[in-house]
Amino acid sequence: MATRSSPWRGGWLAEAHRLPSPNQGERPAGAQVDLIVVHSISLPPGSYGGGQVQQLFTNRLDWNAHPYFAQIRGLQVSSHFFIERTGALWQFVDAGQRAWHAGLSHYRGRGNCNDDSVGIELEGLEGQRFESAQYAALLRLCRALMEQFPIRFIAGHEHIAPQRKGDPGSGFEWPRLWSALAGSGVLLPPGTARTA
Repeated sequence: MATRSSPWRGGWLAEAHRLPSPNQGERPAGAQVDLIVVHSISLPPGSYGGGQVQQLFTNRLDWNAHPYFAQIRGLQVSSHFFIERTGALWQFVDAGQRAWHAGLSHYRGRGNCNDDSVGIELEGLEGQRFESAQYAALLRLCRALMEQFPIRFIAGHEHIAPQRKGDPGSGFEWPRLWSALAGSGVLLPPGTARTA
């Protein structure tokens, strides 16, 4: 009987384009990775497919290439994963390591969400809609992460840092994700599973 091969190569997902970021570190001893944080990003805001997000996460963004970049000059951030509008999946940080995506944050009774979460950035603009290809890639990714870690929670950046952040925003279809993951035991933020 053939056994199913793992989609993981260590902490790297085989289907993702691998582009390591220097903006990462060790997770604290004993950290239990049980949270997925969904974000949205586009650089400059509303522009898609130009590679600037990948450049930002690897500290290679040309700060002079667009006037907006002056507002984020010198920023050193990363996320574990990035899903383009086409559904193409990128990975920047080993899922077992700590990416720099959450910032000052608190969720499920714990602070410092970078310590025990996986960050997923969707290419998009806060409050606007996302593509079906992105939802399909996100669902595959969530399922793969649930096989690798004891994931119990999925939340948006807006839920873990509500005073600072609003992404992915009202355009993200939480009921769509909830419906696809129904029966998995994963908890979404309060109120987001409603269909209306």
